[in-house]
Amino acid sequence: MTQNVLPLDGVRVLDFTQVMMGPCATQMLADFGADVIKVERPGAGDLSRNFFGEPDEAAMNNAVFASLNRNKRSITVDTKSDEGKQIIYDLVRKSDVVVDNFRAGVMKRLGFDYDTLKEINPRIICASGTGYGEEGPYAHKGGQDVLAQAMSGVMEKRQDPSIPQSIYPTTLCDYTAGMHMVQGIMAALLARHQSGVGQKVSVSLYDSMIAMQMQEAAQWNKHGDVLNWAAMPLTGVFDTSDGALVVVGAFKSNPLRDICKALDIEDLEPQYPTLASQRKNKPFLQETFRKAFATNTTQYWLDRLEEQDLLCAPVRSLGEALADPQTTINEMLIEIDHPFLGKMDFVSSPVHLSDAKVTIRHVPPRLGEHTEEVLAELKASKSVNEAAE
Repeated sequence: MTQNVLPLDGVRVLDFTQVMMGPCATQMLADFGADVIKVERPGAGDLSRNFFGEPDEAAMNNAVFASLNRNKRSITVDTKSDEGKQIIYDLVRKSDVVVDNFRAGVMKRLGFDYDTLKEINPRIICASGTGYGEEGPYAHKGGQDVLAQAMSGVMEKRQDPSIPQSIYPTTLCDYTAGMHMVQGIMAALLARHQSGVGQKVSVSLYDSMIAMQMQEAAQWNKHGDVLNWAAMPLTGVFDTSDGALVVVGAFKSNPLRDICKALDIEDLEPQYPTLASQRKNKPFLQETFRKAFATNTTQYWLDRLEEQDLLCAPVRSLGEALADPQTTINEMLIEIDHPFLGKMDFVSSPVHLSDAKVTIRHVPPRLGEHTEEVLAELKASKSVNEAAE
């Protein structure tokens, strides 16, 4: 591949998505060269533009919105008007992918469902992300990350039954479903290369969370046994004298013996030699570890644990992780000179291609910033087609 030629150069995406699931998917497409045209509501735009107060121009370009919308162009279109619909249909003729993350049925009501758009452009790929799927008892229920955690069984599992059930604080479901959407779109583009026609791609928050539990589901369906990796008897988060660390007592022939050696306590393996006996006596084992870890610093215990080749890590804040040299070496931060936010680092793509480096081609756009530009391109394209005819 020639340097600076991105893999999705020449692919045009009409992006109706908002908030997290859809925008993180279309941003990845944009990072790798797709011309992503973000279709937004006049005067309001993507819901995430208005997370933080009054919809003045500065607030509508906040850090959360900016983190999900680089390398895109924004147009405002009244999609309920005849003129607006015609603009979308004209763009569909010149596009490869249409992406939305509305509730099931919304795109059909707007007149932009796959059956309608494929009549305009048989090569079009329509990707929809919903909460629970496009059919079934929950199809028209509002989807959201926290709800998917609860409905899919993810939220129910805890490290310890004495800990109250809680919300996972990072948008796990949105990001996972967004990445599944990217996979579906890429697969559909490859299929179109062979068949010449597009197809419908569907993903949901619910399905992505069920899929994430493939090991747990297999164990449950075969044995009726709850597989909970966080609840394993030799795994846990432990406070130290100056912080906290996590230990994963697994993937070794005798992890209990090695943990005891690292903690300089009596070898408990002869008393609890099997996983079943360790599970039965987990409260005692965990309390024994807890008392030992509290006597010294995080770094002291990490060194001791690593001497025994045990899996361990410090529990850190996001700020500490962002400042880590490994984050820089992995090129996980990308600087954007934003007209409202100034120069700041945003999280870059976790997918690294040797000949397709992610760069900033467009800063996160102002609402409707590229409307005139895109409409002028559309008009020029029509003129060329008419002249050719």
